[in-house]
Amino acid sequence: MENEAKITLGGKEYPLFMSVRAVKEISEKYGGLEKLGESMANNSNIMDTIDDVVWLIILLANQPIMTYNRAHIGEEKPLLTIEDVELMAGLDDLEGMQDAILLAMSRGTSRSIVSEQSKNA
Repeated sequence: MENEAKITLGGKEYPLFMSVRAVKEISEKYGGLEKLGESMANNSNIMDTIDDVVWLIILLANQPIMTYNRAHIGEEKPLLTIEDVELMAGLDDLEGMQDAILLAMSRGTSRSIVSEQSKNA
């Protein structure tokens, strides 16, 4: 899917997914989704911004891995770690990753209403 939120680390693509669990963890850390954006926009410390982006990448990229692992006991894939992301991503990669995070968050929190055509129409 062209509009899928994903990142590439070490030559491997990782889809990002905004699960209910991820929403809860973000809310616990920042006090709500709206405060995450405020925190990142108002943060003047580059190290804190990098830490926030790395944390979000790990959180959102590990959601599909954990889902896979629950369905494939004995064939689990390793979860991404801080070390993985910090070693495999350059500073120039973070901007694209931030775009992917925003896409995953908007797709995971959007609501779509589908109306069915009446049989009598």
